Amino acid sequence: MRQRVVITTILGLSIAGAACSKKEEPPMQPTPVAGINQDSIDRARADSIRNAQRIADSIRMANAANTGASGRAEALQVLTAPIHFAYDASTISSGDMAILDQKAGILQANPGVRIRITGHTDERGSDEYNLALGMNRAIAAKEYLVRRGIDGSRIDVSSLGREVPVNSSSNEEAWAQNRRDEFDVTAGGSNLMPAR
Repeated sequence: MRQRVVITTILGLSIAGAACSKKEEPPMQPTPVAGINQDSIDRARADSIRNAQRIADSIRMANAANTGASGRAEALQVLTAPIHFAYDASTISSGDMAILDQKAGILQANPGVRIRITGHTDERGSDEYNLALGMNRAIAAKEYLVRRGIDGSRIDVSSLGREVPVNSSSNEEAWAQNRRDEFDVTAGGSNLMPAR
């Protein structure tokens, strides 16, 4: 029995030794697939590059659209910003001239845009007087824009006098807020571009 153990041990060691002395096999090469050649690989690579470029272009276009939307919103905000007047006056202040200059720039960049200027007053004075004063305020803003090169046919004017206050209190702060011209885009506002 002892001989068997010795023989088995010797056989095991010689098998193990043979396994250890075995030469390393070269790495397996991918098996060529029928119909796949370098041209196919190059076409697939080119398709991948084109797809990546399309995705990058889509991202650029989306970013431009977001920038465009932001530019439209800013242009609309400038066009609709009110201007204010002193008591019993239709003279445009220097600060409001700067606001009208910004409006003129946007109107020049957007020749299809039309606006309406509506003059407002505070609560003091008669209805007739306030309607006339509101109209004078709207006309003063229109004339300023026309002097800046905007075609007068693109600008409508109206007056609501004291009928639509933004602040219904009866004090100087409220009256100052109510003495204003409001600006509304009446046509061409969907594709507003910022001033150049």
